[in-house]
Amino acid sequence: MDKLLFWLGQSHIQLILAIWFVVVGLSSFVYVGYEQFRRSRRLRRFGLSEKATSKASDVQTAEEVTKYVTNLFAASHKDVAEKFIAAGFYNTRFAHLYLSGKYLLLLIGGALIATAGIYLGMTTVQLAVAVVGWAIVTIIVPDAYLDMRTKSLQKKLSNQLPYLLDLMGVCVQTGMTIEAAMSYLSQEMAGFDRDLAYMLKRTNDRAHIVGLEQALEELYKRVPTTEIRSFVMTLNQSLQYGSSIYTVLTTLAVDIREVQMLNLEEKIGKLSAKMSVPLILFIMIPIVILITAPGVMRMMGG
Repeated sequence: MDKLLFWLGQSHIQLILAIWFVVVGLSSFVYVGYEQFRRSRRLRRFGLSEKATSKASDVQTAEEVTKYVTNLFAASHKDVAEKFIAAGFYNTRFAHLYLSGKYLLLLIGGALIATAGIYLGMTTVQLAVAVVGWAIVTIIVPDAYLDMRTKSLQKKLSNQLPYLLDLMGVCVQTGMTIEAAMSYLSQEMAGFDRDLAYMLKRTNDRAHIVGLEQALEELYKRVPTTEIRSFVMTLNQSLQYGSSIYTVLTTLAVDIREVQMLNLEEKIGKLSAKMSVPLILFIMIPIVILITAPGVMRMMGG
């Protein structure tokens, strides 16, 4: 240990290490800047910009907050059933009991907390905090759980869409129509992926009532992701202009896989930048302290 401290205390060794740390820091900054430039260029290639994306995100967040506050106090049975279906609960027999059950649980829990608080001798402030905390839990947590499941289901459907497009392309190539392919795949996929099967079945049922174009638009409203949007727009254009549906489906599947691969590469690129934070905190800073400690100790001893 003494030899190591003596070696680190030499001026030329400290200079070399300082230069090395400076080079590593500058390289990290350059790499992060390059990744940011790649991200901006990729967004511009798809006709997007970071400012427009952030503005659209802010507007969407405000709309979601307003819609959420409104649904807390006024929501029809149909809205609640749609929320359950979007979260993956397709049996909506008891959906009409959701709001009444939630507020009944709020009242019963609040009464029990108030009774227990009075029995335990809690102050008014403590009792109010406990009741407000229970109210927040009973009102927000169930909706937050449904929203979390909804986003997870949307991501799952978007990730599996290329495989569904390949299967639909094979069905169309054998001579089936789009509606027949949806009906066949919804029956065959019910055994191993009920989410995709339900999505196909509902879209096919709506297509028989309002037409395929409107049914696809309703599908995008239920699953508002980039992949579903590309699927809906491409299929509607193919049906409108009479182009080959098989070619459109296979091409779209390849394009969606490429976009997913780009997103995966972007996440991998961000991972190295995130790893630099613990590297600086837990490795570089202790090494700097270890390097400067001998000189500081000599100065204090002298």
